[in-house]
Parts: sequence; structure tokens; C-alpha cells
Amino acid sequence: MRMRAVVVLLSLAACSFASVAPATARTADRAASGTTTFSNVVVNGGKDVVLGPTTRKTVTISWTAADPDGVAASWAYLWHGPNTDDADGILPLYPPAGTCAAASADRTTVTCEVSFGVDAARDFGHNGLAGTWKVLAAAQDTGDDWTETDVAGTARFQRLAKVTVNASPEPVKKGRTVTVTGRLTRANWESGGYTGYQGQSARLQFRKKGSSTYTTLKTVTSGSGGALRTTTEAKADGYFRFLFTGTATTGPATAAGDFVDVR
Repeated sequence: MRMRAVVVLLSLAACSFASVAPATARTADRAASGTTTFSNVVVNGGKDVVLGPTTRKTVTISWTAADPDGVAASWAYLWHGPNTDDADGILPLYPPAGTCAAASADRTTVTCEVSFGVDAARDFGHNGLAGTWKVLAAAQDTGDDWTETDVAGTARFQRLAKVTVNASPEPVKKGRTVTVTGRLTRANWESGGYTGYQGQSARLQFRKKGSSTYTTLKTVTSGSGGALRTTTEAKADGYFRFLFTGTATTGPATAAGDFVDVR
């Protein structure tokens, strides 16, 4: 996305010391020839953005722009896809409020931040949008030269996962078998609900009554519909749970412990 992207960008996320005028045909024809560099690019405070089917969140992009001629304006947005020309997702979709503050007296270095709302039901129409997004950062220096970096940083958007657990029988005699079942599901942005997550590893963990620490007993692979099922020996009163650590496209999930009375 070359200079036509700058036109879009100015309408999306302009950050400057004063208000930035709307882009014109003159700016659309300008080549990206500046020497601005971008660093310290951070999205959502460095944390993954995990979204359920209808989750709404405020996401922040912060970055530093530096140019020996001074930075007049800088802006940024997120995109997903093989390249900016063929992006299948762009955030933010609507103009947010953004600010840049001078980090040096001559404005050769500025720190910028822009915040915008993300609505899973509106902005994530298909599950293929889960995973790594890139940050496009751009700037205009005081000499009216422009710089655009397609991948100044990255962020990860993930589908929210849920996992349940049930241990039985309750109570159980010491030394007998405890059957632990559950289900691993994750947000389906296309259907607006949750679907089973098959073929994923989940840890069966146990916390003895009176302890605050869970210990992993074994690893279980989710089956059809995300079903989890395994057995273990009843040794002491305590809580069983499943722990899913997440994948590149799906956030982690932990079940609330299910107590079993061992007699």
C-alpha cells in the first residue's frame, strides 16, 4: 500500500502536534521518500488481543518516530494479509483520536499513541483473521517528505477459548479410578458462538486440598467437538482441572477446579 495508503492513513489515524489537514491529490502523488525511522512499536501494551464472538475492546498502538529534519506528523494502523495491497483486515476502521508528543526540543524524536475500539462482531468477519497482524507506521517530516514502513511491528489477535472439567465419581474410595471429562471450545467469529477445538493438548492438573499449587498429571488431546477424557488414580482430596496453554490463533483457557472427596 503505497502513497494511496497514506491518504487512507491520514483519515484513519493522524497523530501530530497540531491538527493534520485532510490529504489531497497532491499528497497522493508524493513518493514515500523521507528518512523517518520507527521504534518501540507496542500494541495493546505488548499483550495478545483475545476476542470472544462479541467482545469489544480498546486497543492502543504506541511508537517512537525519529527524523533528523524533525517530525511534523506520524500515524499508524494494523493490517492483516499477505501484503498491504491485498490486506483482508485493517484496524482501525474509523478515525480515532491520536497524539504525538515531542521527546526532543527540535522534534527530531516524538512519541506517539493512538487508541481505537475493536468490535469482534463488526471487525472480524472470518476466523482466518486470527493470528499475527502487522503495524504500518508512517510520518511526514518538517521538509514535507514522507516515510512509510509496512511492518514496523506486529501484534496478535486470538480467538477466546473456554475449557470445562468434571471429575467423577464423587466421593471415591482411595486407590480407585477417577474419570475426568471436559470440553475445549473457542470463539467462532463467523457463527457468533463457540465451536469445539479438536486435536489440541490440554494438561490435566491436580491441587491437593489445603494447597495452592496445581501439579500436572498428564496431557490429554481433545477429540471430536473438543471433548476431553482421561482417568487417574484417586489419592487424596483435591481439585482437578484442565489447562489449555493456547496456540498462535487461540488464547489460553483454564477450567475452574472440580473437587473430589477421597475416602
